[in-house]
Amino acid sequence: MNTTDFLSIATAICPDKAAIIFEDKILSYAQLTERVNRLANALAGLGVKKGDRVAIVQVNSPTVIETYFAVARLGGIFVPLNFRAKGSELAYMLNSAEANVFLVGDRYLDLVDTIRTEAKTVKHYISLDKPKANYLTYEDIVAHASTEEIYTDIGDTDTTILMYTAGTTGFPKGVMLPHNSFSVYVLENVTPASPDTDEKNILTVPLYHVAGVQAMMAAIYGGRTLVMERQFDPKDWMGLVQKWGVSRAMMVPTMLKQLLDNPDFSKYDLSSLKVITYGAAPMPLNVIKRAIEAFPGVGFINAFGQTETASTVTSLGPEDHVITGTLAEREKKLVRLSSIGKPMSDIEMKVIDESGHELGPNQVGEIVARGPRVMAGYWKDAEKTAKTIDPEGWVHTNDMGYRDEGGYYFLSGRITDMIKRGGELIAPEEVELVLATHPNIDEVAVIGVPDEEWGEQPRAICVPKAGTTLTPEEVIEYCRTRLSSFKRPRSVIFVESLPRNPMGKVLKKDLRATYGQE
Repeated sequence: MNTTDFLSIATAICPDKAAIIFEDKILSYAQLTERVNRLANALAGLGVKKGDRVAIVQVNSPTVIETYFAVARLGGIFVPLNFRAKGSELAYMLNSAEANVFLVGDRYLDLVDTIRTEAKTVKHYISLDKPKANYLTYEDIVAHASTEEIYTDIGDTDTTILMYTAGTTGFPKGVMLPHNSFSVYVLENVTPASPDTDEKNILTVPLYHVAGVQAMMAAIYGGRTLVMERQFDPKDWMGLVQKWGVSRAMMVPTMLKQLLDNPDFSKYDLSSLKVITYGAAPMPLNVIKRAIEAFPGVGFINAFGQTETASTVTSLGPEDHVITGTLAEREKKLVRLSSIGKPMSDIEMKVIDESGHELGPNQVGEIVARGPRVMAGYWKDAEKTAKTIDPEGWVHTNDMGYRDEGGYYFLSGRITDMIKRGGELIAPEEVELVLATHPNIDEVAVIGVPDEEWGEQPRAICVPKAGTTLTPEEVIEYCRTRLSSFKRPRSVIFVESLPRNPMGKVLKKDLRATYGQE
């Protein structure tokens, strides 16, 4: 099945059900399908055909979803660009993808104007929100196009999305995701649409990120209502959940922490929530423990994955978030709250050493995975593809970690983040987990800094909790009885906040650039 069928099936089953709620405007499945058909015909009129790339830069809005399905129906390739990208980055991604149509949100029009001469392949620019000189206007082309559905011969392994992911060095890499990358997961894990169910999902994860796209696909196939927020804001999020009775949410850990820290958290009725899925960045143990207490009756799911694996490859289910049983059982569950769970049913996973040999339980190595949903490769880059996907189909995640005796996987950090001290490897996440339990530390990241004698030494970058005092000596002493001596930070720096990407991941490369000197 290809992803265009998700919308067709949901519309056939529940045409009058609300598909999208956005800023108090409600779009039914029938209305969404009509707009998708109109846009597909308008794009076809601009010359878009099977295999062509159509790029978009826009915060979350119905137009992003409409554009995806319209492009998919033409057999084209949807290219969602990071709306926080700089002009040079946008130009690089447009030229790399060889996009011939570019849809642009209102707040990015001026930026895009500065790179138009650099975007060599773009033939048509479309303004999504308002008329602008030298741009087609989105609502105009939709209003004047046919409502007839376009049928294209689309294979399940045809690329449907080209998603750019930032690497630790160099330019972004274009990840080719076929229809199968989403349909296999959705068909296995999502209940089909039904006119008798009324389930609302709040979508705040950006749709240029694979987690946002997966959440959108699942909601459309399931005939759910997507309550969309342009960008995450704690108060707005809580207001939307309360107003519309939202039952499901996908969040990143920083979003969940901002909710819990918000002084107005207790003023909102969030009792409609039944499931909260979190992922895209490591979840601090103290944050998930607070969340479990703050949302009684909610089932929590930790979903781990990458763009290269089309999002979720492991999950820690609701049952793993219920801390009950004997003392030993409770302790084991608390430990496993820091894990990324077990592989999904269609995914194989293992931990390997530098020679590619599989490691046993509790041995740290690189996590590799394979299955029918992994990427087809990097766009026009056979060399990087071969480095990431080996001849047996294993995707090298570049994540270090281990599995316990029960098959639960734990992350130890990115390969590039590992600290090598005197021949010993130190996993930054292990040190961070310990420091995160300090009562006066709000957030922490650990990096390696050069050391003449030992090669590298761990350094802790700490955000103290408001109203507390903390010294480097206290932080180091706190680790003395909780970590092996070689893992203990040898220096501590205090900052007001940690640099993060839009999905909440700490930007270790920025920390190393600023604080990584001896």
